[in-house]
Amino acid sequence: MANDPLFFIVAAAMLFVVAILIFGVGSFAKGGEFNKKYANKAMRWRIGAQFIAIVLILGFMWIRSKG
Repeated sequence: MANDPLFFIVAAAMLFVVAILIFGVGSFAKGGEFNKKYANKAMRWRIGAQFIAIVLILGFMWIRSKG
């Protein structure tokens, strides 16, 4: 599994989701004008990144079940 390049793509996508989540939590914690400006954008980015990560995970599982 570790030799599969798709595994690394899936792992990178999941790390990207975590990074966006940390950014969002940080913007909520900071509050004020920064939160008003970036909170909604961070939520949209996270939802989009989660969608892509889930599609990649399902694709990885489908490809691995074929072989």
